[in-house]
Amino acid sequence: MNMELIVRTPRQLANSIRVRRRKLGLSQEQLAAKTGLRQGTLSDIENARSARLDTLLRILAVLDLELLVRERTKSSANDIEAIF
Repeated sequence: MNMELIVRTPRQLANSIRVRRRKLGLSQEQLAAKTGLRQGTLSDIENARSARLDTLLRILAVLDLELLVRERTKSSANDIEAIF
């Protein structure tokens, strides 16, 4: 199954990481072991606390996800307000 989400906020990225981890049947401890991170670091990331870009990319790689950068799609004013 193909997972494709538009992520525009730290909270959305955190949720997508959590959803994918759970979908793969991994606990935070198991993902920590696979990424070489502490479980607490993963908890912080899944709660949208700040993280280094290289750490996020490592997590995405282990979860078999990738980051795609493209021009932002146009949204209505209501969609944009919902982000903040």
